[in-house]
Amino acid sequence: MMHICFVTDEYPKEGFPHGGIGSFVKTIAKELVQRGVRVSVVGINYTQNREYESADDIHVFRLPRRHLKGFAWWANARTINKTIAEIHRQNPITVVETAELGLAFLNKIKGVKYVIRTHGGHHFFSEAENRGIDPWKGFQEKRSFAKADAFITVSEYVKTHTAKYLSYKGKPVETINYPVNIDLFRPISKAAVDKSIVFAGTVCEKKGVRQLVQAFEHVKEAFPAATLHIYGRDWFFPDGSSYVKMLQDRELPALGPAAASIFFHGPISHLHLPEKYAEAHVCAFPSHMETQGLVVPEAMLMKKAVVFSALGPGPETIVDGQTGLLCNPHSPEDIAQKIQWVFDNPDEVDAMAERARTSALTKYSPDRIVGLNLAFYKSL
Repeated sequence: MMHICFVTDEYPKEGFPHGGIGSFVKTIAKELVQRGVRVSVVGINYTQNREYESADDIHVFRLPRRHLKGFAWWANARTINKTIAEIHRQNPITVVETAELGLAFLNKIKGVKYVIRTHGGHHFFSEAENRGIDPWKGFQEKRSFAKADAFITVSEYVKTHTAKYLSYKGKPVETINYPVNIDLFRPISKAAVDKSIVFAGTVCEKKGVRQLVQAFEHVKEAFPAATLHIYGRDWFFPDGSSYVKMLQDRELPALGPAAASIFFHGPISHLHLPEKYAEAHVCAFPSHMETQGLVVPEAMLMKKAVVFSALGPGPETIVDGQTGLLCNPHSPEDIAQKIQWVFDNPDEVDAMAERARTSALTKYSPDRIVGLNLAFYKSL
């Protein structure tokens, strides 16, 4: 039996927020199990407790978080290595998969293949965040890439952009998109709130939230009934200050009365996200940089008009004017124009939404994506 071991701290846990990597691993793990593959997930817990669960036949090992100043990385890596070795002794592992810097301190087991899936690492996002490379994180990613046997990239863009900073060293590289839960994200019989704009994702600069807030002023002038609903966990600056509070203190006052129609709802369970998409007249995700992004195909599957970034993987995800709209994420005026077009053209938007769902079903269905992953694993 093939046995895949995912190494990630983000596997969803009730009561704790998680990002796109966690959603991806849970989705693909369930599909792999249904294909007869054994799946283990190993990661550091949110607490100092060791926990094990086996939900949907996915074996999840959450390891106690260490807090040794300056040496937490070593202690956590030691715990992960020990756990993977124990799992391998009981049920031999075929493939270990992790994100960009995840192999830096893993011990390689003979006969096991080690795969990095490029979800968007430190080097990749350095450009979008307009910062330099942190020496420690940069070292870890380079060390990790050198230890990998193969790579999966989630879009052609992330493949080529990552290669600007890190070498694949001639090893196998395959582009395979994220799968999307087509059972969870499907049209539901809930009327959209007229002129409502919905954003979902981490509330931070690289997701284009600041420009979306600035764009809202223009939208509100043209459509006084417009509202903007922002769902997602807050991001914090290095000094610990909140990005949401920065927006509330610096950006919202400049909007005047329009600010009262912007709502920050905080984190939301992935299971409850479909009902929020359903309420949207338009979903807007003006990201400065993405690897692929799950929220866009999720909204497309629900027959929603989507405004996405023209940068990065945007053109791979949406055919502009056919299955959605692409915007310049650095231009509040352009973001506003695309949103206003949706409000102004209901008939064209309905047809666009139909095409969007068909496109997303074809490209991101778990059945297709898992088949591609299994074929790649077997090729190793």
